[in-house]
Amino acid sequence: MSEIIQSSKVSTITKTNDFVVKFANVNGSGSASANSMFAKAIFRMGIPVSPHNIFPSNIQGLPTWYEVRINEDGYLGRREGVDLMIAMNEQTIGKDIDSVLPGGYVLYDSSKVLANELLRDDVNYLPIPLKDICLREFEKPAQRQLFKNIVYVGALSAFLNIDFKVLTGMVSDQFKGKEKLIPPNVHALELGHHYATENFACPLALRLKSSNKNKNKILIDGNTAIGLGCVYGGATVASWYPLTPFTSVVDSFGKYCKRLRIDAGTGKRKYSIIQAEDELAAIGMAIGAGWNGARAFTATSGPGISLMQEFLGLAYFSEVPVVLFNIQRTGPSTGMPTRTQQGDLISCAYASHGDTKHVLLFPATPKECFEDAASAFDIADRLQSPVILMSDLELGMNEQSCEDLHWDDKRDYDRGKVLNAEQLEEIERYGRYLDSDGDGIPYRTYPGTHESKGSYFTRGSSHDAYAAYTEDGNVYAEVMDRLTLKMKTALNFIPEPVISSSDGNKLGLVYLGTTQSAIQEVLDGLAKKGVSIDTMRIRAFPFHDSVIDFINNHDLVYVIDQNRDAQLKSLLKIECNASEDKMHSILNYNGVLITAEQIETAVLDSMSEIENSEGVSA
Repeated sequence: MSEIIQSSKVSTITKTNDFVVKFANVNGSGSASANSMFAKAIFRMGIPVSPHNIFPSNIQGLPTWYEVRINEDGYLGRREGVDLMIAMNEQTIGKDIDSVLPGGYVLYDSSKVLANELLRDDVNYLPIPLKDICLREFEKPAQRQLFKNIVYVGALSAFLNIDFKVLTGMVSDQFKGKEKLIPPNVHALELGHHYATENFACPLALRLKSSNKNKNKILIDGNTAIGLGCVYGGATVASWYPLTPFTSVVDSFGKYCKRLRIDAGTGKRKYSIIQAEDELAAIGMAIGAGWNGARAFTATSGPGISLMQEFLGLAYFSEVPVVLFNIQRTGPSTGMPTRTQQGDLISCAYASHGDTKHVLLFPATPKECFEDAASAFDIADRLQSPVILMSDLELGMNEQSCEDLHWDDKRDYDRGKVLNAEQLEEIERYGRYLDSDGDGIPYRTYPGTHESKGSYFTRGSSHDAYAAYTEDGNVYAEVMDRLTLKMKTALNFIPEPVISSSDGNKLGLVYLGTTQSAIQEVLDGLAKKGVSIDTMRIRAFPFHDSVIDFINNHDLVYVIDQNRDAQLKSLLKIECNASEDKMHSILNYNGVLITAEQIETAVLDSMSEIENSEGVSA
């Protein structure tokens, strides 16, 4: 039996169900499915797991990484440092090995000798001749490349004590209907497992133990959950223009529509998906469909939001319901299309020119993506206004563990204030923009509801309560005041912030979206150091009164922004008149999800600075 390549200086990391595995590959090498199989196998063993895919914006040839955090306690945000590196990319192998924690492991392809300068004396090396094994076992060049990835997954099953039956079961599931592909994939897994057990002491000091922490949970990405949520929410029209990282939203919607939106009698589709020529056309089509009474949506990312501004203003001012899903990526301009950010908060909150304001929803999990996507259509119909769901690449494209999604067949759609033919018949003069109830929301009609009543001309120009064109400034101001009132009414329909507080605590932490993944780990880490802090997760915009109350009730509030310019903090200052003096920014804008270590360090450093300053002043 061969030994792990190590020196006497190595103090091996010993952990069970609590470590980080990172795969370094070349984009287009077929590694994605193998790495995903690894993460899903651990999930099926009942162990909490969180994969993070870091990939380039080209199709093939550049470095890609797949980071898997495993944690029995459910800490599933990104973590600094790597315990086990699967180093498959010669371009990055130096930096990849450098990222391994002392006492960690490096699995590499020993078909080629590892250069001396890559050998650290404080890590363990796991050399496996992957290329040579595949050259011997597989005839076709494509198979040799693809199965090399499967071989190292098989080796990992021995190293980490992954249930091998789980892996073979996943292969059978994956290739159902393509049974010819099952034996060679299983063979590749066996090759890796056999080599590891024959040449190394298995399992390693890093190992897995079956658990039951994933009961009633599923592994799903946010974009897939949004697509299903659109079906659940009654959407029948999707117009779109392809753009990373949102495309899978529409793909998912189409997939589920093919199962759930087909007329049983005729076999005809009861939905429409239109690929537009650009983002302007996409939002325009969705608004047109909404005006006609359909539940319609489009999806995009930051560059698309920039192009959709004028149409969003039209929908706001002409009061047409439409839903927009913004899967945020790193900007400005093209930025980094395959990296995550929360940098579109201000551009979406006030999208278009003039005094415009939109409802924003901030899901933190795939389950909330599903629920908020469905609710967005109700909110849009109630308000007769655009609703923008603000996800990001991290949430949209990475699978996460979440509670099972619940589908209620008895769900009723709330279409808001829509007049039918009988109601129109009783009205002497229909006022499309007339506020009859004092909530800022007028009554609308669907085109063709009545043969002679209820028709109006929708325009983005200044208009009065009866949809007639006017340039009377006082009439315009009345319309704008009503729209302001409508946004206040919106507070009755949108989610309240999630607040966790204790009496007498003077420190607060404010955040939204995917930052949620790090928070519990932050709180537990700070508690161990004697620091207690209240938290508030903002779920929607405009802000409820409880948001400003939370800020006012604390001496110091840390606002986490995954963007450079502290956009959430800016919105709090603009909308809540929150004091600059009591808000301290914690920023992250490097394209990957903020970690608990970053947040905890920022809080502790800030507190230390304050204490030192007070000491000097005294």
